[in-house]
Amino acid sequence: MAKNAPTKEEETGAEVEKRGFFSRLFRVLLQRREVGIFAVAVALLIYFQSVNPAFLSQGNIRTLAQFVAATAIVAFGLVMVMILGEIDLSVGQAFAFAPIVMYLAYESLFLTLPLALVVGLLATAVIGLINGVVRVYFGVPSFVTTLGMFFLLAGTNVILTGGFPKIPPDGGWINQAFGAHHWSGIVWCAVILVGMHLLLNHTRWGMHTFATGGNFVGAREAGIKVDRIRIGNFMLCSTLAGFAGLLEAMRIDTIDPLAGGADTMFLAISAAVIGGTPLAGGIGTIIGAFIGTLVLSILRNGFTLEGVSAYTFNVILGIAILIVMVLNIYVGRLRRGRGTS
Repeated sequence: MAKNAPTKEEETGAEVEKRGFFSRLFRVLLQRREVGIFAVAVALLIYFQSVNPAFLSQGNIRTLAQFVAATAIVAFGLVMVMILGEIDLSVGQAFAFAPIVMYLAYESLFLTLPLALVVGLLATAVIGLINGVVRVYFGVPSFVTTLGMFFLLAGTNVILTGGFPKIPPDGGWINQAFGAHHWSGIVWCAVILVGMHLLLNHTRWGMHTFATGGNFVGAREAGIKVDRIRIGNFMLCSTLAGFAGLLEAMRIDTIDPLAGGADTMFLAISAAVIGGTPLAGGIGTIIGAFIGTLVLSILRNGFTLEGVSAYTFNVILGIAILIVMVLNIYVGRLRRGRGTS
């Protein structure tokens, strides 16, 4: 016997259920700040691969991974500070400071390379501590505080090295593990990505960071030690910048006092902002910062392969930041309109 055709009421119910599914899917996507920028990254990959088949070759993927690793790690630390409504402009110089201190600890203090690496990281943690203390206890805006630290470290880096690049100590497998191997940088980036995502979204520290950035007075009245949160995140930001600098120094086998600087700082901030962490504070995403770095890396690498000049890249980067910020504001209004957070 032939099966009865669906009635008009059944067809209408199926259409309503289908629309309900897409409505629920849209609400879920709205809740994920990373979805939009991830779609942009995929579109860029498809475009550059279509115009240049060598774009996704093994060698070029390795180049992308090496650029992404250092910038993304710096961006992870900046996200923690930016959620608080603060900024750290000194990360580019901390990036160069850590390998210089590591080199001096090895050559002048005769420490083993592992201990010298730790000393380099501790030095950048102290930089973050100073930034945090000046901001919290002296009330100096973080923009001014870290701008001053930027210039202080820029001069210190040149003085400590005499203005000349140095060669990192030869530690064999240690050098390979900390950046000299082609893929070690991106492996460290992945490990830090997972750790920072868990810290921000699944620990009390992360919850208190969001609370402090979202409502400072309310967080303090709720018993959150907001000063400790702010200082701790400044220290974390500087330490991650220093770690990225160590990886990069080992990768290129050169400790350059002029490494990092404003370029690294602005690229990391751009990656965080494009990835969904606004400068206003209160919200932020580690995964978004990684995808934002990936988008910047794809743009720079793709345009380089196409022979586009660096000046044009800066124009496109500026336009991209403006567009993404407008879209972030628009999506935020959609969230509030639909009752999502």
